Amino acid sequence: MMPLERWLIELLLNIVTRDELNAFLRSPQNSAALVGGLIAVSGALLGAFLLLRGLSLTSDAISHTVLLGIVIAFLLMTEVFRLPGDTSSPWLILGASLAGVATVLLTEMLYRSGLVRQDAALGLAFPLLFAIAVILVSRYVEDAHLDEDAVLVGEIGLAWANTNSHCFSNCESVTISPDHDAAKFARRCSNCRELGISPRDERARFTEICSNCREYTPAQAWSAGLLEREPALVFFPKSITVMLVLTLLTLVFVLAFYKELKLSTFDAGLAQALGLRPGALHYVLMILVSLVAVGAFDAVGSILVIAFFIIPPAAAYLLTDRLSLMLLLSPFIGAAGAIFGYDLARGQLFGLIAIADGIAALNRLFDLALPEKWDSSISASMVLMMFILFLLTWLLSPRYGLLSTVIRRAKRRRVFENQVVLAHIHNHQHTATHEIELNVAGLHEHFRWSKQKMSRVLTRLRALGYVRILAGNAVLTERGDRQVHAFRKTMLEAHNMPDLSG
Repeated sequence: MMPLERWLIELLLNIVTRDELNAFLRSPQNSAALVGGLIAVSGALLGAFLLLRGLSLTSDAISHTVLLGIVIAFLLMTEVFRLPGDTSSPWLILGASLAGVATVLLTEMLYRSGLVRQDAALGLAFPLLFAIAVILVSRYVEDAHLDEDAVLVGEIGLAWANTNSHCFSNCESVTISPDHDAAKFARRCSNCRELGISPRDERARFTEICSNCREYTPAQAWSAGLLEREPALVFFPKSITVMLVLTLLTLVFVLAFYKELKLSTFDAGLAQALGLRPGALHYVLMILVSLVAVGAFDAVGSILVIAFFIIPPAAAYLLTDRLSLMLLLSPFIGAAGAIFGYDLARGQLFGLIAIADGIAALNRLFDLALPEKWDSSISASMVLMMFILFLLTWLLSPRYGLLSTVIRRAKRRRVFENQVVLAHIHNHQHTATHEIELNVAGLHEHFRWSKQKMSRVLTRLRALGYVRILAGNAVLTERGDRQVHAFRKTMLEAHNMPDLSG
Protein backbone atom coordinates (compact mmCIF):
# COMPACT_ATOMS: atom_id res chain seq x y z
CA MET A 1 0.00 0.00 0.00
CA MET A 2 2.84 2.41 0.83
CA PRO A 3 4.24 2.62 -2.76
CA LEU A 4 0.74 3.28 -4.09
CA GLU A 5 0.21 6.02 -1.52
CA ARG A 6 3.53 7.66 -2.35
CA TRP A 7 2.83 7.55 -6.09
CA LEU A 8 -0.59 9.10 -5.52
CA ILE A 9 0.86 11.79 -3.25
CA GLU A 10 3.53 12.68 -5.81
CA LEU A 11 0.81 12.97 -8.43
CA LEU A 12 -1.29 15.22 -6.21
CA LEU A 13 1.70 17.41 -5.29
CA ASN A 14 1.87 18.44 -8.95
CA ILE A 15 -1.57 20.02 -8.46
CA VAL A 16 -1.60 21.28 -4.86
CA THR A 17 1.00 22.17 -2.25
CA ARG A 18 2.01 19.86 0.56
CA ASP A 19 0.31 22.06 3.16
CA GLU A 20 -2.92 22.12 1.16
CA LEU A 21 -2.85 18.34 0.74
CA ASN A 22 -2.21 17.80 4.46
CA ALA A 23 -4.97 20.25 5.37
CA PHE A 24 -7.42 18.35 3.16
CA LEU A 25 -6.46 14.86 4.34
CA ARG A 26 -6.23 15.86 8.01
CA SER A 27 -9.76 17.24 7.93
CA PRO A 28 -12.14 14.76 9.65
CA GLN A 29 -14.96 15.76 7.32
CA ASN A 30 -12.98 15.36 4.11
CA SER A 31 -11.49 12.02 5.12
CA ALA A 32 -14.83 10.64 6.35
CA ALA A 33 -16.67 11.78 3.21
CA LEU A 34 -13.95 10.35 0.95
CA VAL A 35 -13.83 6.99 2.73
CA GLY A 36 -17.63 6.82 2.87
CA GLY A 37 -17.86 7.71 -0.82
CA LEU A 38 -15.41 4.97 -1.79
CA ILE A 39 -17.30 2.41 0.31
CA ALA A 40 -20.55 3.54 -1.31
CA VAL A 41 -19.16 3.28 -4.85
CA SER A 42 -17.65 -0.19 -4.45
CA GLY A 43 -20.61 -1.46 -2.41
CA ALA A 44 -23.16 -0.08 -4.89
CA LEU A 45 -21.47 -1.64 -7.92
CA LEU A 46 -21.43 -5.07 -6.31
CA GLY A 47 -24.81 -4.57 -4.66
CA ALA A 48 -26.46 -3.93 -8.05
CA PHE A 49 -25.66 -7.49 -9.14
CA LEU A 50 -26.65 -8.90 -5.75
CA LEU A 51 -30.01 -7.12 -6.00
CA LEU A 52 -30.71 -8.36 -9.52
CA ARG A 53 -29.72 -11.90 -8.57
CA GLY A 54 -32.03 -11.84 -5.56
CA LEU A 55 -29.04 -12.12 -3.22
CA SER A 56 -29.19 -8.82 -1.36
CA LEU A 57 -29.41 -10.55 2.00
CA THR A 58 -26.27 -12.50 1.14
CA SER A 59 -24.41 -9.22 1.64
CA ASP A 60 -26.04 -9.09 5.08
CA ALA A 61 -24.78 -12.57 5.87
CA ILE A 62 -21.27 -11.93 4.55
CA SER A 63 -20.98 -8.56 6.32
CA HIS A 64 -21.67 -10.45 9.57
CA THR A 65 -19.56 -13.52 9.01
CA VAL A 66 -16.46 -11.68 7.76
CA LEU A 67 -16.10 -10.76 11.42
CA LEU A 68 -15.18 -14.38 12.14
CA GLY A 69 -12.36 -14.25 9.60
CA ILE A 70 -11.20 -10.91 10.97
CA VAL A 71 -11.17 -12.13 14.56
CA ILE A 72 -9.37 -15.39 13.79
CA ALA A 73 -6.75 -13.57 11.70
CA PHE A 74 -6.42 -10.92 14.43
CA LEU A 75 -5.87 -13.54 17.11
CA LEU A 76 -3.31 -15.38 14.97
CA MET A 77 -1.44 -12.12 14.36
CA THR A 78 -1.38 -10.97 17.97
CA GLU A 79 -1.25 -14.23 19.93
CA VAL A 80 0.61 -16.64 17.65
CA PHE A 81 2.89 -14.51 15.46
CA ARG A 82 3.17 -11.58 17.95
CA LEU A 83 2.45 -8.98 15.27
CA PRO A 84 0.86 -5.58 16.01
CA GLY A 85 -2.97 -5.66 15.96
CA ASP A 86 -3.53 -3.51 12.88
CA THR A 87 -7.19 -3.72 11.75
CA SER A 88 -6.20 -2.69 8.22
CA SER A 89 -3.66 -5.52 7.86
CA PRO A 90 -3.78 -7.61 4.65
CA TRP A 91 -4.01 -10.72 6.84
CA LEU A 92 -7.36 -9.53 8.17
CA ILE A 93 -8.57 -8.91 4.64
CA LEU A 94 -7.50 -12.44 3.68
CA GLY A 95 -9.27 -13.92 6.71
CA ALA A 96 -12.44 -11.97 5.91
CA SER A 97 -12.41 -13.18 2.31
CA LEU A 98 -12.11 -16.79 3.42
CA ALA A 99 -14.97 -16.29 5.90
CA GLY A 100 -17.13 -14.84 3.13
CA VAL A 101 -16.45 -17.79 0.86
CA ALA A 102 -17.09 -20.16 3.78
CA THR A 103 -20.50 -18.53 4.27
CA VAL A 104 -21.43 -19.09 0.63
CA LEU A 105 -20.14 -22.68 0.67
CA LEU A 106 -21.95 -23.55 3.91
CA THR A 107 -25.18 -22.00 2.62
CA GLU A 108 -25.03 -23.90 -0.67
CA MET A 109 -24.12 -27.15 1.09
CA LEU A 110 -27.20 -26.86 3.30
CA TYR A 111 -29.41 -25.85 0.37
CA ARG A 112 -28.21 -28.62 -1.94
CA SER A 113 -28.95 -31.21 0.72
CA GLY A 114 -32.58 -30.69 -0.27
CA LEU A 115 -33.68 -30.54 3.37
CA VAL A 116 -33.95 -26.74 3.75
CA ARG A 117 -34.82 -23.83 1.48
CA GLN A 118 -32.16 -21.38 0.33
CA ASP A 119 -33.31 -18.55 2.57
CA ALA A 120 -33.41 -20.91 5.54
CA ALA A 121 -29.92 -22.19 4.68
CA LEU A 122 -28.64 -18.62 4.71
CA GLY A 123 -30.44 -18.01 8.00
CA LEU A 124 -28.70 -21.05 9.50
CA ALA A 125 -25.20 -20.34 8.20
CA PHE A 126 -24.53 -16.73 9.07
CA PRO A 127 -25.92 -16.60 12.65
CA LEU A 128 -23.73 -19.57 13.51
CA LEU A 129 -20.54 -18.01 12.15
CA PHE A 130 -21.39 -14.55 13.50
CA ALA A 131 -22.16 -15.93 16.98
CA ILE A 132 -18.76 -17.65 17.09
CA ALA A 133 -17.12 -14.35 16.08
CA VAL A 134 -18.92 -12.36 18.78
CA ILE A 135 -17.91 -14.90 21.44
CA LEU A 136 -14.28 -14.68 20.34
CA VAL A 137 -14.38 -10.87 20.40
CA SER A 138 -15.92 -10.69 23.86
CA ARG A 139 -13.69 -13.38 25.35
CA TYR A 140 -10.27 -12.98 23.76
CA VAL A 141 -10.00 -9.49 22.25
CA GLU A 142 -10.11 -7.21 25.27
CA ASP A 143 -7.31 -4.67 25.01
CA ALA A 144 -7.39 -4.00 21.28
CA HIS A 145 -9.29 -1.71 18.98
CA LEU A 146 -11.68 -4.50 18.10
CA ASP A 147 -14.77 -4.38 20.27
CA GLU A 148 -18.55 -4.52 20.02
CA ASP A 149 -18.89 -0.79 19.20
CA ALA A 150 -16.42 -1.06 16.34
CA VAL A 151 -18.25 -4.14 15.11
CA LEU A 152 -21.57 -2.30 15.05
CA VAL A 153 -20.91 1.17 13.66
CA GLY A 154 -17.18 1.60 13.05
CA GLU A 155 -15.30 4.86 13.55
CA ILE A 156 -15.29 6.66 10.22
CA GLY A 157 -14.90 10.00 12.00
CA LEU A 158 -11.39 8.92 13.08
CA ALA A 159 -10.24 7.85 9.60
CA TRP A 160 -8.11 11.00 9.36
CA ALA A 161 -6.08 10.02 12.44
CA ASN A 162 -5.00 6.52 11.34
CA THR A 163 -2.37 7.49 8.78
CA ASN A 164 0.87 6.51 7.10
CA SER A 165 3.50 9.25 7.00
CA HIS A 166 5.53 9.93 3.83
CA CYS A 167 8.65 12.06 3.98
CA PHE A 168 9.90 14.10 1.00
CA SER A 169 12.79 16.12 2.45
CA ASN A 170 14.86 16.30 5.66
CA CYS A 171 14.06 12.62 6.04
CA GLU A 172 16.24 11.64 8.96
CA SER A 173 15.33 8.56 10.93
CA VAL A 174 16.65 8.33 14.47
CA THR A 175 17.74 5.24 16.34
CA ILE A 176 17.99 5.56 20.10
CA SER A 177 20.28 3.06 21.79
CA PRO A 178 21.08 2.78 25.51
CA ASP A 179 24.14 5.01 25.07
CA HIS A 180 22.22 7.72 23.18
CA ASP A 181 21.91 11.12 24.86
CA ALA A 182 18.09 11.01 24.56
CA ALA A 183 17.80 7.51 26.05
CA LYS A 184 15.44 7.22 29.01
CA PHE A 185 15.71 4.44 31.53
CA ALA A 186 13.22 2.76 33.81
CA ARG A 187 13.26 -0.15 36.22
CA ARG A 188 11.37 -3.36 35.53
CA CYS A 189 10.74 -6.22 37.93
CA SER A 190 12.46 -9.26 36.46
CA ASN A 191 10.94 -11.92 38.72
CA CYS A 192 7.50 -10.56 39.66
CA ARG A 193 5.61 -12.55 37.06
CA GLU A 194 7.61 -15.70 37.74
CA LEU A 195 6.96 -15.56 41.50
CA GLY A 196 3.53 -13.99 41.26
CA ILE A 197 4.50 -11.11 43.52
CA SER A 198 4.04 -7.34 43.53
CA PRO A 199 6.95 -5.00 42.64
CA ARG A 200 6.69 -3.72 46.20
CA ASP A 201 7.51 -7.17 47.59
CA GLU A 202 10.92 -7.36 49.23
CA ARG A 203 11.75 -10.38 47.06
CA ALA A 204 11.35 -8.33 43.89
CA ARG A 205 14.46 -7.95 41.74
CA PHE A 206 14.79 -5.10 39.24
CA THR A 207 16.70 -4.54 36.05
CA GLU A 208 17.22 -1.25 34.28
CA ILE A 209 15.83 -1.00 30.75
CA CYS A 210 15.78 1.69 28.11
CA SER A 211 12.13 2.73 27.76
CA ASN A 212 12.46 4.65 24.48
CA CYS A 213 15.17 2.70 22.69
CA ARG A 214 14.00 1.95 19.15
CA GLU A 215 14.12 3.27 15.62
CA TYR A 216 12.02 6.36 14.93
CA THR A 217 10.66 7.31 11.53
CA PRO A 218 11.08 10.97 10.54
CA ALA A 219 7.50 11.69 11.62
CA GLN A 220 7.96 9.94 14.97
CA ALA A 221 11.35 11.56 15.52
CA TRP A 222 9.98 15.06 14.87
CA SER A 223 6.99 14.41 17.11
CA ALA A 224 9.33 13.22 19.89
CA GLY A 225 11.52 16.31 19.51
CA LEU A 226 14.54 14.36 18.27
CA LEU A 227 15.11 16.43 15.09
CA GLU A 228 16.23 20.02 14.68
CA ARG A 229 14.83 20.45 11.15
CA GLU A 230 11.21 19.66 10.41
CA PRO A 231 10.82 16.94 7.76
CA ALA A 232 8.46 17.56 4.81
CA LEU A 233 5.73 15.07 5.64
CA VAL A 234 2.44 14.10 4.07
CA PHE A 235 0.00 12.07 6.18
CA PHE A 236 -2.22 9.73 4.18
CA PRO A 237 -5.18 7.97 5.92
CA LYS A 238 -4.91 4.19 5.67
CA SER A 239 -8.66 3.73 5.15
CA ILE A 240 -8.55 5.83 1.99
CA THR A 241 -5.81 3.62 0.58
CA VAL A 242 -7.58 0.37 1.41
CA MET A 243 -10.92 1.51 0.00
CA LEU A 244 -9.32 3.10 -3.06
CA VAL A 245 -7.63 -0.20 -3.93
CA LEU A 246 -10.87 -2.15 -3.37
CA THR A 247 -12.89 0.36 -5.42
CA LEU A 248 -10.43 0.14 -8.31
CA LEU A 249 -10.47 -3.67 -8.05
CA THR A 250 -14.28 -3.63 -8.15
CA LEU A 251 -14.32 -1.30 -11.16
CA VAL A 252 -11.84 -3.49 -13.06
CA PHE A 253 -13.88 -6.61 -12.29
CA VAL A 254 -17.19 -5.06 -13.39
CA LEU A 255 -15.73 -3.55 -16.57
CA ALA A 256 -13.74 -6.65 -17.53
CA PHE A 257 -16.62 -9.09 -16.97
CA TYR A 258 -19.61 -6.85 -17.64
CA LYS A 259 -21.10 -9.02 -20.40
CA GLU A 260 -20.54 -12.23 -18.48
CA LEU A 261 -22.00 -10.77 -15.29
CA LYS A 262 -25.01 -9.42 -17.17
CA LEU A 263 -25.75 -12.72 -18.90
CA SER A 264 -25.21 -14.89 -15.83
CA THR A 265 -27.35 -12.52 -13.75
CA PHE A 266 -30.38 -12.65 -16.05
CA ASP A 267 -29.98 -16.17 -17.50
CA ALA A 268 -27.44 -18.38 -15.75
CA GLY A 269 -28.54 -21.43 -17.77
CA LEU A 270 -27.82 -19.71 -21.09
CA ALA A 271 -24.48 -18.44 -19.76
CA GLN A 272 -23.47 -21.99 -18.87
CA ALA A 273 -24.66 -23.31 -22.25
CA LEU A 274 -22.45 -20.73 -23.99
CA GLY A 275 -19.39 -22.00 -22.16
CA LEU A 276 -19.23 -19.34 -19.47
CA ARG A 277 -18.73 -20.20 -15.83
CA PRO A 278 -21.47 -18.48 -13.83
CA GLY A 279 -20.50 -20.43 -10.70
CA ALA A 280 -16.94 -19.07 -10.78
CA LEU A 281 -18.21 -15.53 -11.34
CA HIS A 282 -20.55 -15.98 -8.39
CA TYR A 283 -17.67 -16.91 -6.08
CA VAL A 284 -15.50 -14.02 -7.33
CA LEU A 285 -18.43 -11.69 -6.70
CA MET A 286 -18.80 -13.03 -3.16
CA ILE A 287 -15.06 -12.66 -2.52
CA LEU A 288 -15.21 -9.02 -3.61
CA VAL A 289 -18.23 -8.46 -1.36
CA SER A 290 -16.18 -9.92 1.51
CA LEU A 291 -13.20 -7.69 0.69
CA VAL A 292 -15.28 -4.54 0.57
CA ALA A 293 -17.05 -5.52 3.80
CA VAL A 294 -13.76 -5.94 5.67
CA GLY A 295 -12.27 -2.84 4.04
CA ALA A 296 -15.22 -0.91 5.42
CA PHE A 297 -14.97 -2.63 8.81
CA ASP A 298 -12.94 0.14 10.48
CA ALA A 299 -15.11 2.87 9.01
CA VAL A 300 -18.72 1.74 9.25
CA GLY A 301 -18.58 -1.59 11.09
CA SER A 302 -19.88 -4.94 9.97
CA ILE A 303 -23.57 -4.07 10.41
CA LEU A 304 -24.13 -0.71 8.72
CA VAL A 305 -22.07 -1.72 5.69
CA ILE A 306 -25.12 -3.74 4.56
CA ALA A 307 -26.85 -0.49 3.65
CA PHE A 308 -23.99 0.49 1.32
CA PHE A 309 -24.64 -2.71 -0.67
CA ILE A 310 -28.44 -2.55 -0.76
CA ILE A 311 -29.87 0.98 -0.55
CA PRO A 312 -28.12 2.72 -3.50
CA PRO A 313 -28.89 -0.09 -6.02
CA ALA A 314 -32.47 -0.29 -4.73
CA ALA A 315 -32.90 3.45 -5.35
CA ALA A 316 -31.30 3.22 -8.80
CA TYR A 317 -33.56 0.26 -9.66
CA LEU A 318 -36.56 2.59 -9.26
CA LEU A 319 -35.08 5.02 -11.79
CA THR A 320 -34.09 2.79 -14.70
CA ASP A 321 -34.53 -0.60 -16.35
CA ARG A 322 -31.05 -0.54 -17.95
CA LEU A 323 -28.23 -2.31 -16.13
CA SER A 324 -25.56 0.06 -17.46
CA LEU A 325 -27.45 3.13 -16.22
CA MET A 326 -28.17 1.40 -12.92
CA LEU A 327 -24.43 0.83 -12.44
CA LEU A 328 -23.86 4.55 -12.98
CA LEU A 329 -26.66 5.79 -10.73
CA SER A 330 -26.00 3.43 -7.80
CA PRO A 331 -22.52 4.76 -6.92
CA PHE A 332 -23.72 8.34 -7.40
CA ILE A 333 -26.59 7.84 -4.93
CA GLY A 334 -24.31 6.06 -2.46
CA ALA A 335 -21.61 8.74 -2.64
CA ALA A 336 -24.21 11.52 -2.21
CA GLY A 337 -25.54 9.72 0.86
CA ALA A 338 -22.03 9.50 2.34
CA ILE A 339 -21.25 13.18 1.73
CA PHE A 340 -24.56 14.56 2.97
CA GLY A 341 -24.55 11.99 5.79
CA TYR A 342 -21.56 13.71 7.40
CA ASP A 343 -23.50 16.98 7.40
CA LEU A 344 -26.48 15.17 8.90
CA ALA A 345 -24.31 13.82 11.74
CA ARG A 346 -23.36 17.40 12.53
CA GLY A 347 -26.95 18.62 12.47
CA GLN A 348 -27.41 19.87 8.90
CA LEU A 349 -29.92 18.27 6.52
CA PHE A 350 -28.45 18.52 3.01
CA GLY A 351 -26.14 21.19 4.42
CA LEU A 352 -29.03 23.68 4.43
CA ILE A 353 -31.51 22.93 7.23
CA ALA A 354 -30.42 23.00 10.89
CA ILE A 355 -31.97 20.01 12.66
CA ALA A 356 -31.61 21.72 16.05
CA ASP A 357 -33.87 24.53 14.80
CA GLY A 358 -36.49 21.96 13.78
CA ILE A 359 -36.35 20.27 17.17
CA ALA A 360 -36.62 23.65 18.88
CA ALA A 361 -39.69 24.46 16.79
CA LEU A 362 -41.30 21.15 17.81
CA ASN A 363 -40.56 21.88 21.45
CA ARG A 364 -42.23 25.28 21.19
CA LEU A 365 -45.17 24.04 19.14
CA PHE A 366 -46.05 20.97 21.20
CA ASP A 367 -44.52 22.02 24.54
CA LEU A 368 -41.98 19.18 24.44
CA ALA A 369 -38.64 18.86 26.17
CA LEU A 370 -36.61 17.13 23.46
CA PRO A 371 -32.82 17.72 23.61
CA GLU A 372 -32.00 20.24 20.90
CA LYS A 373 -28.32 19.41 20.58
CA TRP A 374 -27.71 17.08 17.62
CA ASP A 375 -24.52 15.02 17.44
CA SER A 376 -24.98 11.51 16.06
CA SER A 377 -22.93 8.64 14.67
CA ILE A 378 -21.38 9.57 11.33
CA SER A 379 -21.69 6.14 9.72
CA ALA A 380 -25.29 5.76 10.94
CA SER A 381 -26.09 9.23 9.58
CA MET A 382 -24.66 8.24 6.21
CA VAL A 383 -26.96 5.22 6.14
CA LEU A 384 -29.92 7.38 7.20
CA MET A 385 -29.16 9.87 4.44
CA MET A 386 -28.98 7.09 1.85
CA PHE A 387 -32.38 5.91 3.04
CA ILE A 388 -33.72 9.47 2.74
CA LEU A 389 -32.48 9.53 -0.86
CA PHE A 390 -34.12 6.15 -1.44
CA LEU A 391 -37.35 7.45 0.08
CA LEU A 392 -37.29 10.49 -2.22
CA THR A 393 -36.71 8.19 -5.19
CA TRP A 394 -39.49 5.86 -4.04
CA LEU A 395 -41.86 8.82 -3.86
CA LEU A 396 -40.77 10.86 -6.88
CA SER A 397 -39.36 8.42 -9.46
CA PRO A 398 -41.00 9.41 -12.78
CA ARG A 399 -41.69 5.81 -13.76
CA TYR A 400 -41.86 3.65 -10.66
CA GLY A 401 -42.33 6.22 -7.88
CA LEU A 402 -45.30 6.14 -5.54
CA LEU A 403 -46.73 9.45 -6.78
CA SER A 404 -46.36 8.56 -10.46
CA THR A 405 -47.94 5.16 -9.79
CA VAL A 406 -50.89 6.77 -8.00
CA ILE A 407 -51.31 9.29 -10.82
CA ARG A 408 -51.02 6.59 -13.48
CA ARG A 409 -53.59 4.37 -11.75
CA ALA A 410 -55.97 7.30 -11.31
CA LYS A 411 -55.59 8.12 -15.00
CA ARG A 412 -56.29 4.51 -15.98
CA ARG A 413 -59.33 4.48 -13.71
CA ARG A 414 -60.66 7.66 -15.33
CA VAL A 415 -60.04 6.26 -18.82
CA PHE A 416 -61.84 3.04 -17.87
CA GLU A 417 -64.81 4.95 -16.45
CA ASN A 418 -64.96 7.15 -19.54
CA GLN A 419 -64.87 4.20 -21.94
CA VAL A 420 -67.48 2.21 -20.01
CA VAL A 421 -69.96 5.10 -20.07
CA LEU A 422 -69.22 5.95 -23.71
CA ALA A 423 -69.73 2.31 -24.74
CA HIS A 424 -73.03 2.17 -22.83
CA ILE A 425 -74.28 5.32 -24.52
CA HIS A 426 -73.09 4.10 -27.96
CA ASN A 427 -74.89 0.76 -27.55
CA HIS A 428 -78.25 2.28 -26.48
CA GLN A 429 -78.56 5.72 -28.04
CA HIS A 430 -80.41 4.55 -31.17
CA THR A 431 -82.51 1.83 -29.55
CA ALA A 432 -86.10 1.80 -28.35
CA THR A 433 -84.94 1.72 -24.74
CA HIS A 434 -82.65 4.75 -24.96
CA GLU A 435 -84.91 6.89 -22.75
CA ILE A 436 -84.61 4.33 -19.97
CA GLU A 437 -80.97 3.37 -20.47
CA LEU A 438 -79.61 6.88 -21.06
CA ASN A 439 -81.71 8.99 -18.72
CA VAL A 440 -79.25 11.08 -16.74
CA ALA A 441 -81.25 10.83 -13.52
CA GLY A 442 -81.10 7.01 -13.45
CA LEU A 443 -77.91 6.37 -15.46
CA HIS A 444 -75.89 5.57 -12.35
CA GLU A 445 -78.15 2.60 -11.52
CA HIS A 446 -77.00 0.69 -14.64
CA PHE A 447 -73.41 0.79 -13.37
CA ARG A 448 -74.19 0.43 -9.68
CA TRP A 449 -72.35 3.69 -9.05
CA SER A 450 -73.29 6.50 -6.74
CA LYS A 451 -74.99 9.59 -8.18
CA GLN A 452 -71.93 11.66 -7.26
CA LYS A 453 -69.55 9.40 -9.18
CA MET A 454 -71.74 9.37 -12.28
CA SER A 455 -72.06 13.13 -12.08
CA ARG A 456 -68.25 13.47 -12.02
CA VAL A 457 -67.83 11.16 -15.02
CA LEU A 458 -70.52 12.93 -17.08
CA THR A 459 -69.03 16.32 -16.22
CA ARG A 460 -65.62 15.07 -17.41
CA LEU A 461 -67.05 13.61 -20.65
CA ARG A 462 -68.92 16.82 -21.40
CA ALA A 463 -65.77 18.85 -20.77
CA LEU A 464 -63.89 16.61 -23.24
CA GLY A 465 -66.63 17.14 -25.80
CA TYR A 466 -67.62 13.47 -25.96
CA VAL A 467 -71.15 13.71 -24.52
CA ARG A 468 -74.03 16.18 -24.47
CA ILE A 469 -77.39 16.17 -22.68
CA LEU A 470 -80.60 16.33 -24.78
CA ALA A 471 -84.02 16.18 -23.14
CA GLY A 472 -82.52 14.65 -20.00
CA ASN A 473 -80.70 11.89 -21.94
CA ALA A 474 -76.96 11.45 -22.54
CA VAL A 475 -75.97 11.23 -26.23
CA LEU A 476 -72.62 11.01 -28.03
CA THR A 477 -71.18 13.87 -29.99
CA GLU A 478 -69.32 13.17 -33.24
CA ARG A 479 -66.08 13.38 -31.30
CA GLY A 480 -67.39 10.91 -28.75
CA ASP A 481 -68.47 8.52 -31.49
CA ARG A 482 -64.97 8.65 -33.02
CA GLN A 483 -63.47 7.99 -29.60
CA VAL A 484 -65.60 4.85 -29.15
CA HIS A 485 -64.58 3.49 -32.58
CA ALA A 486 -60.92 4.32 -32.02
CA PHE A 487 -60.94 2.54 -28.66
CA ARG A 488 -62.70 -0.51 -30.17
CA LYS A 489 -60.14 -0.68 -32.98
CA THR A 490 -57.26 -0.48 -30.51
CA MET A 491 -58.67 -3.32 -28.40
CA LEU A 492 -59.29 -5.55 -31.43
CA GLU A 493 -55.76 -4.99 -32.73
CA ALA A 494 -54.35 -5.74 -29.29
CA HIS A 495 -56.15 -9.11 -29.28
CA ASN A 496 -55.59 -9.83 -33.03
CA MET A 497 -59.37 -9.96 -33.68
CA PRO A 498 -61.20 -8.81 -36.87
CA ASP A 499 -63.58 -5.86 -36.75
CA LEU A 500 -67.09 -7.24 -37.44
CA SER A 501 -68.99 -4.11 -36.58
CA GLY A 502 -69.70 -3.42 -40.25
